[in-house]
Amino acid sequence: MKADQSDTPKSSRTAPSSPTRRAFIGSVAASAIALPPLLSSKNGEANGQDFEPQADVGPLTGKQRAKQSYTLRVTAARNERDLPLPDHTSNGDEERYPNKIGNFSKALPHNSLGEVDPVAYNSLMNALSTGKPSDFEAIVMGQGVKLTNPQSGLAFEMEGADSHCLSQPPAPSFSSAEEASEIGENYWMALTRDIAFSEYETNALTVKAAADLSKFSDFRGPKVGGKVTPGTLFRGDAPGVTVGPYISQFMWLDTFLGAEEVDRQMRTAHAGIDYMTNYTDWLAIQNGASAGSIQFDATPRYIRNGRDLGQWVHIDVLFQAYFNALLILGTLRAPLDAGNPYRTSRTQIGFGTLGDPYIASTLCAVAKPALKAVWYEKWYVHRRLRPEEFAGRIHNHVTRAASYPIHWDILGSSALTEVFDKFGSYLLPMAFPEGCPTHPAYGAGHATVAGACVTVLKAYFDESFVIPQTVQASSDGLTLVPYAGQSLTVGGELNKLAYNVAVGRNIAGVHWRTDATESLKLGEEIAIRFLREEKSTFNESFAGFSLTKFDGTTITV
Repeated sequence: MKADQSDTPKSSRTAPSSPTRRAFIGSVAASAIALPPLLSSKNGEANGQDFEPQADVGPLTGKQRAKQSYTLRVTAARNERDLPLPDHTSNGDEERYPNKIGNFSKALPHNSLGEVDPVAYNSLMNALSTGKPSDFEAIVMGQGVKLTNPQSGLAFEMEGADSHCLSQPPAPSFSSAEEASEIGENYWMALTRDIAFSEYETNALTVKAAADLSKFSDFRGPKVGGKVTPGTLFRGDAPGVTVGPYISQFMWLDTFLGAEEVDRQMRTAHAGIDYMTNYTDWLAIQNGASAGSIQFDATPRYIRNGRDLGQWVHIDVLFQAYFNALLILGTLRAPLDAGNPYRTSRTQIGFGTLGDPYIASTLCAVAKPALKAVWYEKWYVHRRLRPEEFAGRIHNHVTRAASYPIHWDILGSSALTEVFDKFGSYLLPMAFPEGCPTHPAYGAGHATVAGACVTVLKAYFDESFVIPQTVQASSDGLTLVPYAGQSLTVGGELNKLAYNVAVGRNIAGVHWRTDATESLKLGEEIAIRFLREEKSTFNESFAGFSLTKFDGTTITV
C-alpha cells in the first residue's frame, strides 16, 4: 500500500531519496527528458514520430529550433546551479533569547508583556522546518488575523535566481547599538510625519531629530561632516538620493496611462492621527486583533510629508511606482541606454524585444522572483521582529514591567521623551491602524521589489539624461511648484524613487533602515541575474545591459 503523500512538501514528494535542492532540480530535468511527445495527428501516426513542419520561415526549422530552445534553457539552469551557494545566517537572537523577544511573533498569542507563547512559536517553527501544508494549518494563532504567505518562501523560480540561491547579511541584533539607532530613527520619523519635506531645514523638530541621531554611536544613515543634517534626514546614500527634493520626480510628474491622464494627487490621511500608542491597543494588535480604519483628508494632495508617503506605500500595487516611472520616461522622451541596438538602427524599432512593451513586461516580471526571494529571507532565515514589537520591549523596560538588554543609545535618546510627552507611552506611534503586516521585517518586500524594478529601468534608459522642468510639492500639497536647484538625472531620481518607497515604509513605522538598504541590494541582484538570462535569448547584436548599482559602481550585464 502506498503511503499518503498528499500533505508532503513537493520537494520531498518529488525526490524522496535526496534532501538537497540541487538534486531535486536535477530530478526534474531528468524527468523532463522522458516526457512523451506532445504532437499527434488524427490517425495517431505522427505521435512519437519525427515531425518536420514544411512551411517554417527563419534560420532554424522546427526541430532545430526546439533543440536550441531546450539547450538554452538547460544552459541557463546549469549556469545558475553552478554559481556558489551563499550562507544563510541570522543575527542569532532566536537562539540567544529563549523568550524570543528578538523575533517576529505578531498574530500569535502573547502574555501581558507581549512575549510570545512558546507553544505557539514552536508550532510556527515546526511548520517552517517541515514545509508540510498541514503543519502550517496547525500553527497556534491568536485572535484571528492570519500570517502572510510563509509558504511562498518555498516556491521555486523558473527564470533567474532561485530564492534559496540569494542571501542577505544578518540583521542588527536586539541589543546592538545599530538596532538602537534604527529604532531611534523610527521614533523621529513618527514624530515628524506631518512636517513638509520642504521645511526640514528650518523646522525645529527635524533639526532636533538630526542632532539626536548624530549622537547615536552606530547610526548608518547619510551624514555631512560626520553629522546627520536636516538635508540628509531619513534619506538613503545611493547616487542622487540626497540631491534635490526628498520626493522623486517620478512620484510627482504628470503621468499618462495610454490615452488617460493620471492625476498624481492622492487621498491622504488626516494629520496628527497615529495608532497603537495605547498599551492595551498595542497588545491586542500583537495578539492578532482586528484594527480600525484610517481617517482620510477630503482634499487630494501631492505627496508633501512623511504621512502622505507612508499612506502611498500602504496601499500601492506591487510595481506601481516603477510602472508610473516608465510612463513618465516615455512622456519625457528619455533616451534608451546607449547600448540598445534600436537606438541607432536605420530600419527597425524595438517592440517585443528591447522596446517599450518589452521593457514594461520585464519591469513587472522581476517583481515575482523578488517576492519569492525576500519571503524566503523573512520566514526561513531571519524572522526579525518589527519596530512596533521592539518599541513594546522599550516601553516595558522603561516602565520597569520587564528588563531587557536594550542598548543605552536609545534609552538616552530625546526621542523617547518626545514620544512620552505627546502620547503617554514609549510605544512607536504607527501610521496604520493595524500596524505592521503579519510577516517578519527583514527583508522588506517593498524594498526588494523596488530594487529589482528600478534596476530594470536603469538598465534600459540613459541614466545621465537630465529631467527637464523639475518640480516639488508646496508645503500644503495642493500644487506643484518649479524646482530650480541642482540638475536631477534619470538615474538619480530612479534611485530616489526606490528609497522613497523603501523608506516610506519605515516612516509609517513598519520597517527598519536595514530592511530598506539591504533589501534594495537583494532586489538589484535578482534583476541582474534575470537580465543576464534575458540577454541570452535575443537575436539582436547586443553587448549587454549597462547600469549604475546602488553602491555607485557601474556594470554591464
